Order: sequence, then structure tokens, then C-alpha cells
Amino acid sequence: MARMRTVDERLVRAPAQRIFEIAADVERWPALLPHYRYVRFRDRMHGTGIVEMSANRPFGPLRWPTRWVSLMEIQHAPGAAVPMIRFRHIQGITTRMEVQWSFAPVTGGTHVTVLHLWNGPAWPFIGAVAARMVIGPVFVHGIASRTLEGLARVAEGDQTSARAFTREQ
Repeated sequence: MARMRTVDERLVRAPAQRIFEIAADVERWPALLPHYRYVRFRDRMHGTGIVEMSANRPFGPLRWPTRWVSLMEIQHAPGAAVPMIRFRHIQGITTRMEVQWSFAPVTGGTHVTVLHLWNGPAWPFIGAVAARMVIGPVFVHGIASRTLEGLARVAEGDQTSARAFTREQ
């Protein structure tokens, strides 16, 4: 069992396929989400790739830059109407973190869940504590909750962001 577990979830009032497509288009995140600095594919293969990401974690007027590299995979789970998106962090302080975006059609839209699992950094004595007490709740949740909220607004038809997403696709 992972020492750190964060769950961000939200009802998105949009079809599952729409929110999935917006979430899977990670290179567009910086244009849609003000806290994202950049997202770049280092290597892209069908349904998978190595992606470098950077986002700011705001603390009032201050912005703490974060950076990580992940293996991104689009996975088709048996019986699922919409694929899930999985990330396995392979570089950065969060190396070995597992992330899963899942999309469940429900009445009124889609229940989106973003799950992060991690045992923490390999720091003797304090790694697990740092993961559970600081990195998970402050940084992981702080960034993931903003990401989910921003992408949900786009999927639900926020006029400015939705037009930009449609126009630039």
C-alpha cells in the first residue's frame, strides 16, 4: 500500500469522451490552465509517451515551480466506456509516483477521479512523512485540484476557454 494517497474528484457536466479528450491533450494544458508552465513530449508513441511537465503551486502572490517527467499511457480498461489516463513519474522528486485519471459516465455528466499513489522520496527517516504531510497535501493536491477544476470548466463550456480549445485543436 502506498504511503501517500491523494484523490481529487469532481462531477464534470460534460460527456465522458469530451473531458477525456481535453485531459488527454496534455500539451494544451498550459494554454488552458494558468498554473501550468509547460508540457512537452520527449518521446511520443501510439497511446503512450514520455512527457515533461511543469506547474506552479501558488502560495498567495508567490509561485513555487515544480517539474516532473512521466511515462503517460492511455489505457482501455475492460468494460470502461472511456479510456483512463495513467502517468508513472520517472524523473523529479516524485519519481515512482503513480497517477490515474478515470472517467465514469453518470447522470448529469462524468465523475472524474484523479488518484495519486506514492511511497515518497528515498530520503532516510523523513521521506514517507514528507510525502504524507507536505508533498501530497500541499503540492500534489494543490496542483491536481486546480488542474481538474480548470479542465472541467473547459469541458463544461466556459466560453473563453472552450472557444480557444475548439479553435486551436
